[in-house]
Amino acid sequence: MFSASMAGGKTKKEKARPAGHTPYQGGISFHKSKGQHILKNPLLVDSIVQKSGIKSTDVILEIGPGTGNLTKKLLEVGKRVIAVEIDARMVLELQRRFQGTPHSNRLQVIQGDVLKTELPYFDICVANIPYQISSPLTFKLLKHQPAFRCAIIMFQREFAMRLVAQPGDKLYCRLTVNTQLLSRVSHLLKVGRNNFRPPPKVDSSVVRIEPRKPPFEVNQKEWDGFLRICFNRKNKTLGSIFRQKSVINLLEKNYKTLQALNLAPAQQGALEDTNDVMDFSDEDIEMDDDGVDDGMEVEDGNAEGEVSEFKKKVLSVLKKAGFEGERSPSSNYSNSWTCFPSSTRMRVRLDNLVRHVDGFPILLSNASLSPSLLL
Repeated sequence: MFSASMAGGKTKKEKARPAGHTPYQGGISFHKSKGQHILKNPLLVDSIVQKSGIKSTDVILEIGPGTGNLTKKLLEVGKRVIAVEIDARMVLELQRRFQGTPHSNRLQVIQGDVLKTELPYFDICVANIPYQISSPLTFKLLKHQPAFRCAIIMFQREFAMRLVAQPGDKLYCRLTVNTQLLSRVSHLLKVGRNNFRPPPKVDSSVVRIEPRKPPFEVNQKEWDGFLRICFNRKNKTLGSIFRQKSVINLLEKNYKTLQALNLAPAQQGALEDTNDVMDFSDEDIEMDDDGVDDGMEVEDGNAEGEVSEFKKKVLSVLKKAGFEGERSPSSNYSNSWTCFPSSTRMRVRLDNLVRHVDGFPILLSNASLSPSLLL
């Protein structure tokens, strides 16, 4: 409880507001724990709308509209706005704010968790989101069909810089590769924390995401399993990583599983039904954190026979692609890496290359490379 002064020197006792709640002049309290930070700078709102490149014919998806400051500007430039909001109080505020205005018939408000909501068709997404859903929301949007033109999203600054990082950058990581495999990402502007009510503890950035068309066809679970291996020891070369016993054993296990299933390389998408028997995670990989890999490497002696031969085949794939000496932070996984003529369907990227041993995909699916070239 705390007291407020009144006329005549009397005091009026008021209830203390719960921690993490910030009052709004309209009577709504914002919940920091839910990531509710409302844009209050009108110049910033105008800048975001301008940089979005919205057309008058666009259907706009807005995620986390809050009290509608950005929503109002979007309605002024687009054809229609579909706003997804989880907080019932904010939904009522939006309905109250736009009821009876010329924009009311062009605003559709969906109450629900955007991660669990089936999204309708939209041309462009503009969002100031709770930062704790940044990663799952990004990939939900990138999987959405039909593909939208672009998304303009406010992220926590460090997350945003990971999205736009380039090979060799300190922040280049699995998130970078996975996002840039599916989209083109660019940084639009940095946003200071004082532009929000209540102010968050970190700065933010607005990022533009444009889905690649057509989308790159890859089994995302298998691809991410491969990246987990590559980025588990970012200071090591790919050649060193793929010499380790734990990695070789994992790949060999998948290889033997495919052999047992008698899958031919030409069977496009054949791996879709094998995820439950194949291991694409890094849970079984125990990386040596002391910087010494010798004890983790598979030797080439007769005792290791079959495993050694498998290891040689895996490393030969890396060598042919020219990636044996590359390190994950400096390897451009998302851009094209060509090692064979494209005219014969042999133009490949690393994600289409490392997976092949004897024509079997050991990590990924959708093979397009002749198996004879990898022997």
